[in-house]
Amino acid sequence: MITIATWNVNSVKARLDNVLDWIGSAAPDVLLLQELKCMDEAFPFSALEAAGYDCHVHGQKAYNGVALLSKLPVSDVMRGLPGDDTDVQARYIEATIAGAVRIASLYLPNGNPVDTEKYPYKLSWMERLYDRAQALLGCGLPVVLGGDYNICPTDEDVYDPTGWANDALCRPESRARFRALLHLGYTEAFRAVNKEPNRYSFWDYQAGAWPKDNGLRIDHFLLSPAAADSLESCEIDRGPRGKEKASDHTPVVCRLRLD
Repeated sequence: MITIATWNVNSVKARLDNVLDWIGSAAPDVLLLQELKCMDEAFPFSALEAAGYDCHVHGQKAYNGVALLSKLPVSDVMRGLPGDDTDVQARYIEATIAGAVRIASLYLPNGNPVDTEKYPYKLSWMERLYDRAQALLGCGLPVVLGGDYNICPTDEDVYDPTGWANDALCRPESRARFRALLHLGYTEAFRAVNKEPNRYSFWDYQAGAWPKDNGLRIDHFLLSPAAADSLESCEIDRGPRGKEKASDHTPVVCRLRLD
């Protein structure tokens, strides 16, 4: 069994105590982090290594940034999503874990406002992700693509579908590109084992979203067929969102039965 968690921490330095507290009890084998908001050299390696994790980071000053932390052996680390050598945003890191599974931590662009260059960037980034996801199907290992996708796949994944209909997270073009990943043969882990609507992984800091449960489900695991066949469970841990100085996201945890 391998336990993989994904968590957009919205600044790893600001949330370090919360991260350490959560991994102390949840103890995932692999932890995928997004929105680090720091360069590699500013990442809190010592604290997380002391907690038992080998840390691999693709950071960016003040924005973005992704990491892959593992208690298991890590090899063949790749930083950056292929397909655009001019893209300097730190949104993707990928590695092989224990020689048994290929895992990526990704932070898909938000895309708002949709009438700016940010939305075409989001869609083009998703096209590159499609190409990479397709290529990974031939890597010979189960594949797990985890992270903050900034996509509500259906209206059941947003508290107010009408109000969010024209947002980049819910627009038809965004959802179509997410479905294209599924059409490649990937399985969305949470929905494979949880059918209840209105289960969220993100609550904005504004307008009392957390106490009102006005949330979005935008943090996902996509599993290749071999990984999906070994899926044991996938759940959202709401606990960290209720902590002091919480991230606006909460962890999603996936468990696979790997040989």
